[in-house]
Amino acid sequence: MKKVRAYLTLPICLLILLGSLGMSYYVYRDTGHVVQTPPGDLANPLTFMSSGEYQRTQDYSRTKDALYFASVGFEWVVYLFVLGAGLSAKLRDRARSIFTRWSFGQVTVYTVLFQLLLTLLELPLDWYRHVVDVNYGVSNMTGSAWLQDLLTSLAVDTVLTIPVIWLALLFLKKSPRRWWLWLWLTSVPLTAFMIIIQPIVIDPLYNDFKPLQNQELKTKILDLAHRAQIPSDDVYEVDMSKKTNALNAYVNGIGPSARIVLWDTTLQKLNDEEILFIMGHEMGHYVKHHILWGFAGIVGGTLVLVYVIATLYRRIVHWMGEHWNIEHHHDLSAVPLVLLLVSVLNFASSPLNNYLERFYEHSADQYAVQITQDPQSGIRSFQKLARLSLSDPNPPEIVKFFRYTHPTISERIDYLEEQEKK
Repeated sequence: MKKVRAYLTLPICLLILLGSLGMSYYVYRDTGHVVQTPPGDLANPLTFMSSGEYQRTQDYSRTKDALYFASVGFEWVVYLFVLGAGLSAKLRDRARSIFTRWSFGQVTVYTVLFQLLLTLLELPLDWYRHVVDVNYGVSNMTGSAWLQDLLTSLAVDTVLTIPVIWLALLFLKKSPRRWWLWLWLTSVPLTAFMIIIQPIVIDPLYNDFKPLQNQELKTKILDLAHRAQIPSDDVYEVDMSKKTNALNAYVNGIGPSARIVLWDTTLQKLNDEEILFIMGHEMGHYVKHHILWGFAGIVGGTLVLVYVIATLYRRIVHWMGEHWNIEHHHDLSAVPLVLLLVSVLNFASSPLNNYLERFYEHSADQYAVQITQDPQSGIRSFQKLARLSLSDPNPPEIVKFFRYTHPTISERIDYLEEQEKK
């Protein structure tokens, strides 16, 4: 039986790769659409794009969608490879040789080495995604700038991951049956802390943020905020034009760290009325407490996630632990197994999470119409967003199901058309 288990990792990896590549090919070839829009309708992509532009947008979107499904399967295979090849156990032994007794030191060494290994294994696919973005004109990033962001993400992820792994192993050791509950309880304040510090600590590591320089536009936005009863004194712009031609705006943070942010590409490509509609959408998230609802969803989802992981984790370690050189349930070398379970469960739950996100986004669109009374500006802004970001306005249903956290551009324009007729 042990020999049978020893040979399971390779065929499982091959099945995962074949499945992800099959899904990628299906998505790339799928020509279905979410919304059926008649010619001439404002929601029809050929109304605001030439046939060449629309074909280019479809080609780019299908390529990126196919790469997404391929990368999901590849990530799972990487985790299994690190386990099955004994690499995780070797990293654990290396960490023990440096810090024989200090558990936090062992976790630190292991996590740094493990993150470096993952980055190297996933580097070819990550680089190819960057090349696709550059070739289609979506990204302006040079290779050195892309590498700098990659290394920044590696450092940030490593620093944030070390205490989580250390706490999880500590809880596993001290409370083998209830470790998942203690980890969840600890994750609640940690999640809140991360939401608070992200806008003021983490985001500035990647880009430069400054108060909106256009004072006339700033006055219009703040007037809109006061009408929405939002206690805001500032709006921020971020220098994304050095990296991308895409458009975006967002709101993040909680309490004193809450920020409304506009990409400078949005400021360059949209007129004031279109920007005000976008701001009305972002204010809708604030007024309707979407960030707090999202936080509650993260807390509830994390509880379910850690419970399911705890149930599966113990059984898999009992079944395959010896083959993977996992010595006990609180062994550092089991980290890739936990990450594999997290990735699989996140992918499985993504359709539900996306559905809830789309609900919030549609609600914010409704609020934008309510506060600006200008659906026409919303229609124009979405049309420009699709053209400049090469975002397929009307993607295949399966892509929307697994990937879209917003209603499709065609769906959003269709809704605004209905509001304009009222």
